[in-house]
Amino acid sequence: IIIPLFMLLLEALEFLPLLIYFRNPYFLKDLTYTFISIYVGIRMSRIKKKFYSILDRFLDKVAEHPHKKFIVYEESSYTYSQADRESNKVARALLTHAHLKQGDTVALFLGNEPWFVWMWLALSKLGCTASFLNVNIRSKSLLHCFSCCEAKVLIAGADLQGAIEEVLPTLKQQGILVFILREHCHVDGIESLSDKIQMESDEPLSRQLRASINIKSPAVYIYTSGTTGLPKAAVINHERVWMPAFALTFAGVRSDDIVYIYLPLYHSAGFLMGLCGAIEKGTTVVLRSKFSASNFWNDCRKYNVTVIQYIGEVMRYLCNTPKRDNDKDHKVRLAVGNGIREDTWVEFLERFGNICIRECYGATEGNVGFINYGGKIGAMGREHFLYKMACKYALIRFDTEKEEPVRDSRGFCVEVPRGETGLLVAKIGKRTPFSGYAKDKQQTDKKKLRDVFEKGDMYFNSGDLLKIDDEGFLFFQDRIGDTFRWKGENVATTEVADHLLAVDFVEEANVYGVKVPGNNDTKNLANELNTFYCRFEMDRLPRLTLRSPETLLQTLTTNTPSTSPPFTLPIPDSTTTTTLSNPDSTTSITPLTPLSFSLKLRIHTEDVSRLFQKQKPRKAPGPDTSPSCLITCGEQLAPIFTRIFNRSLELCEIPSCFKRSTIIPVTILLQGADMTPS
Repeated sequence: IIIPLFMLLLEALEFLPLLIYFRNPYFLKDLTYTFISIYVGIRMSRIKKKFYSILDRFLDKVAEHPHKKFIVYEESSYTYSQADRESNKVARALLTHAHLKQGDTVALFLGNEPWFVWMWLALSKLGCTASFLNVNIRSKSLLHCFSCCEAKVLIAGADLQGAIEEVLPTLKQQGILVFILREHCHVDGIESLSDKIQMESDEPLSRQLRASINIKSPAVYIYTSGTTGLPKAAVINHERVWMPAFALTFAGVRSDDIVYIYLPLYHSAGFLMGLCGAIEKGTTVVLRSKFSASNFWNDCRKYNVTVIQYIGEVMRYLCNTPKRDNDKDHKVRLAVGNGIREDTWVEFLERFGNICIRECYGATEGNVGFINYGGKIGAMGREHFLYKMACKYALIRFDTEKEEPVRDSRGFCVEVPRGETGLLVAKIGKRTPFSGYAKDKQQTDKKKLRDVFEKGDMYFNSGDLLKIDDEGFLFFQDRIGDTFRWKGENVATTEVADHLLAVDFVEEANVYGVKVPGNNDTKNLANELNTFYCRFEMDRLPRLTLRSPETLLQTLTTNTPSTSPPFTLPIPDSTTTTTLSNPDSTTSITPLTPLSFSLKLRIHTEDVSRLFQKQKPRKAPGPDTSPSCLITCGEQLAPIFTRIFNRSLELCEIPSCFKRSTIIPVTILLQGADMTPS
């Protein structure tokens, strides 16, 4: 009797995997995630117990495989050992000529190049903190970012000398040491650095130079968009560096992989997840100065890339390139990133082959993150019981009109059920700390929610609205606050508005983002105004908001709806009229002329009203002053005011109706597939 029962039990076990699959089709992936979580948890426990930095990991990899390729850049390659020696020379040069000591902060104004890696490693060896400046910032924004971190030294790339010279008088007044990566520099106040580095020894440096640094010490400052108008310096301590670095481990990256990094190293995706993640695994990094859709797959084939990073629009750009017979001829097996749309996800796989996509979620300064290890298309993460034990997060009900969390009669927040959109918050605690922003207590406090579920608790406010489906997958819904996404950057609407308000004839400006058809970014409605203003003072605006003059001229003649009829605006005190013709006509654009106030262009309410009624406008939702109502009205007025405003600016004038508080809805469609011409 026992033997037949045993045989019956064995036969039943054959069906166990099938039964488990029907019960939970993600069981095996959940199990794999569990094992990785335990492994990472043990690693983090040891790292905290005996301070172990990402620099220590790099030095261990140098000892483990000194001759393995670490950085491949254009036609050059550097082994782990060579990178170590190069950074030693940089560290010694900075020690001698910048007189650095542990705890000092140095601002790096560099793009994607090996120098960036050598500089960061060198500063880590000296116990210094690196502050990563966005290479697109200029003038006021550059000085603001520099002052945020209280840096004593600024190191800039050779191609950025012009930007440094613009702010040099202020830097000299503050006694800042400025170095440029050139062998010679004859500008007073800027010292060459490359020649000094070449003269130094590549011998290892003493660990005593960084002996007082601990896991809570700042490792780097990475700048995020600022809702107050200027970027904020997120404090990334040595503990925080490890969290995104382990993301590649969760995604399935192996030590024999070759990782392609083209995302900016001054951002968290490129540096923390990309470079630090590669060091953690001991992989080879193919570094590119900037993204190019037309050269992307050629690079992957040339360097035998197996892992790529992405941000959402990058995948769309790749799908928008002309189809080729060799689209699937590559070795890429894994893509790790965030922000890919569901339709782009499907199209990307169909065109470029069976590449495993691991969509992630996280914020530079945040204390919570997710990864879609289950592979469900469209999701940006998956819940797991172990992670929820370690990180107490929740989705709470949020009032989009009042722009604040909904609280119950007791004053506590309300957690939303599955399937309902809510604001992601994560408890701030020992396991999930929030370090905030350098020299910005006000903005740090704004990211903290108090008394969320009980008196005295404190949660990190992500500013993101998410939804969890019945299978435990998380989906991004929207972002709250005064920022919009463009080409991988978080752009503050208030920063753009500040630049608009610098113009004498603009009293008030309201800038907001809008969905652009066929584009998963949001585009700044005031971008057209920015472009015109930039022709007066291009140095003051962040470069990411600018477009080329050629694109501008195309926009003026193609982007306004062709069905809008021509109309005439009377000019007071004059017998002449200014006609705004159909934008589809081949009218040439007159060159910019000096500002002249001899003409005063005014827009009659009757003209605007007549054209508005011709559009058969739809009723705006919500109260008259609500954001939804204003946005709807702005979108419907766009075809009219776009032409009026652009034409008046082309005449170097400003309509009188814009001298008061006005939403300026000027939309621009992205035409190209590349983020940069190539």
